[in-house]
Amino acid sequence: MENKIILPAEWYPQSAVQLTWPHEGTDWAPILEEVIPCFVSIAKEVIKHEKLLIVCLDEQVVRNQLGLVDYSRIIFREMETNDTWARDHGGISVFDNGEPVVYDFVFNGWGMKFPANLDNLITRNLFAQSTFADNVLPVNMQPFVLEGGSIESDGQGTLLTTVECLSSVNRNEYLQKEELESYLKEILGFDRILWLENGYLAGDDTDSHIDTLARFCSEDTIAYVQCTDPEDEHFEELQAMEQELQSFTQADGKPYHLISLPMADKVEWEGERLPATYANFLIINGAVLLPFYNSPKDELAKNALQRAFPDREIIGINCLPLIKQHGSLHCVTMQYPEGFIE
Repeated sequence: MENKIILPAEWYPQSAVQLTWPHEGTDWAPILEEVIPCFVSIAKEVIKHEKLLIVCLDEQVVRNQLGLVDYSRIIFREMETNDTWARDHGGISVFDNGEPVVYDFVFNGWGMKFPANLDNLITRNLFAQSTFADNVLPVNMQPFVLEGGSIESDGQGTLLTTVECLSSVNRNEYLQKEELESYLKEILGFDRILWLENGYLAGDDTDSHIDTLARFCSEDTIAYVQCTDPEDEHFEELQAMEQELQSFTQADGKPYHLISLPMADKVEWEGERLPATYANFLIINGAVLLPFYNSPKDELAKNALQRAFPDREIIGINCLPLIKQHGSLHCVTMQYPEGFIE
């Protein structure tokens, strides 16, 4: 019997969410006091629904920042880190013939753009500190480079991703697209891959991670960033991406139900446009955490996403501080399915 690997969809029941906490040794140092409240807000919402794994340099410092919360819902693990982007340095959880496995891919700072020597060791260190359930196995996936923000699974054998990221220089350039597709199908159990060839956000360091552009909300529904302003620099690319999504079909041949999210209002810092996006939401048990940007469009995005998740509470989190380092809410979190963390 063929061994079946499943990469569960994000809406699969979860045991915990990981946050890697900012500290003075990270790029957050100049605005640490501004960004900490964002992490605190995410933490407080997560523990209402499930456990929270906090990777940090100093547990006591984080406790002081969190204040009075239910610490029985929080697991602390101390270690050195470069930065805070758990979506990309976090392990990828799969079920291999029903058994829980965490893949530890290479994280090289989005194609060696930023230091990642410490972050690349986080998953290994979590296993060394007995963080996962006893039956969860680690698998070293070197030398393959893969970031969680670059892949979207429907949990039923379909992967949604972008050509721009997975084929980028300094990741896996020695593999052609066909070889990448074959390998991803083999290790993640996919039957088919939907490749987006269009779509980007100004200020994005990730080479167009899928979680900034388009997201599975269910097996038949995709939420995506829509740009309707011809004067916006993203207009042509995102219009082309929308057309691609409209051409995609489910495994049974039916078109996807598409839910458009508004293009976030332009946000600039130090003369640079930042990659604000409402697609960077996090699905947790019973809720969805949605990045807000202090804009009237926040409520429009919330209402749109509520249609995609009628049975979940949509909770807005102010993520203006986060995008000053070119990421948002989904980028700083990583979920672990039910049974992976006790």
